[in-house]
Amino acid sequence: MDVNMTYATQEMWTWWLAIYLYFGGLGAATLAVTFLTDMYLKPNRALVIWGAGAGVVLLALGSLMLFGHLLDKTAVLTVLNPMAMLNQSSAWIAWGTQFIIWMMVWGVLYALPYVRETEFPHRVPGIRDLIDKPFVIGTSKLVQRFHRSVGWLAVINGVGVAVYTGLLLQSFPAVALWHNPAVPLLFTVSAFSTAMAFLLVLMYTLLHDQADEHVRVLYERIDLVLIAAELVILFSLYQYLKNGSESAVRSLELLWNDYGWLIGFIGFGLILPFLLELKGVMRGWGSRVPILTAAVLVLAGGYLLRHYFMYAGVYAYPW
Repeated sequence: MDVNMTYATQEMWTWWLAIYLYFGGLGAATLAVTFLTDMYLKPNRALVIWGAGAGVVLLALGSLMLFGHLLDKTAVLTVLNPMAMLNQSSAWIAWGTQFIIWMMVWGVLYALPYVRETEFPHRVPGIRDLIDKPFVIGTSKLVQRFHRSVGWLAVINGVGVAVYTGLLLQSFPAVALWHNPAVPLLFTVSAFSTAMAFLLVLMYTLLHDQADEHVRVLYERIDLVLIAAELVILFSLYQYLKNGSESAVRSLELLWNDYGWLIGFIGFGLILPFLLELKGVMRGWGSRVPILTAAVLVLAGGYLLRHYFMYAGVYAYPW
């Protein structure tokens, strides 16, 4: 029996979900990279405080975008309930919400001893009263005793959040652009690339005098490899869409005929930062401006990736 197929771009998941996925991946990966650096490369109290603080704020803002869009107390309570994962194992929003919550909990706990050792929080009345409470002092001492274990719990949840942002999209079979194995890998690599870029911005600006040069160079090298990996994954995705279903071909046409995707994301968000960082790794730069420029472009490209993925999602009727 012949079935007439109709294709349309989805209009439910738009910029707000792009921000949710972007902030979620960036915040989680920032926390994971910061804690791994502190545990295994070089302890840096300022980097942990700034990295953990920014990561938690990004995760909170991203979650607010999701909960604000749900506009249903029952739906919000459902995804907050850990039992939702057991009742429906394929409910990726429920899984992701739990990863985000525990990422924030372990992230705050890991940074707590460093916050108490820092002079500035003790000069802020509200924060001083909070961190000087006996319960907080006791918790801080307990965390110090098991600091690396707490760090690894945060890292595991951080990786879970980064991977989840791709799995959430992959769980929609009607949209060929999303429902393919490249999406979780692409979004995970992008999350850690943007995290490297964000930390480089911190280390070249606010933490310029406290950052370790070897760590900065390592971040640049890792980001260079991650950008190269993104380009390879995108090439594979292009081949998949080109030879895929009609829905895949329609998404391909929307993306690769859009200058925002081609020039904005691939050109300025990937290729230009790759070349700037490659020059920095091979011969170095006379100032920090080129690497800062590359990092800002990577951060902008990370959002553009998710933005265009939302708007190029084509699904087929009937489904």
